Amino acid sequence: MAIKQSITFNTTPERVYKALISSAEFGNVTGAPAEISADEGGAFSCFGGQITGRHIELLPNKRIVQAWRASPWSDGIYSIVKFDISQSSSSTIVELEQAGFPEGGEEHLEGGWYKMYWEPLKAHFG
Repeated sequence: MAIKQSITFNTTPERVYKALISSAEFGNVTGAPAEISADEGGAFSCFGGQITGRHIELLPNKRIVQAWRASPWSDGIYSIVKFDISQSSSSTIVELEQAGFPEGGEEHLEGGWYKMYWEPLKAHFG
């Protein structure tokens, strides 16, 4: 089972990538504490530790792949999250795919991406 979402933002791929990979930018966009390493293999913690993980692949302004987990999940359980970022005329498209999450979590996660990531990013970029 996997979650797939496609979101369009009125900004550049560089600004979207930075908002997802910079502690300061992510915190500014979401209003929540974040500690995000900008290095491949580096760790991240968002929303005051509610979401944690490690970067598996970072392709600046194009792709982010993470081992990603929510704090209520059992120890050692990680899903794989992929953000594919591309330019489309005057906007940027983010294709999200999340796989490997605990059974029964799909509905909560789908809504969470919109509430915690996409809506704040859309408000930030206008």
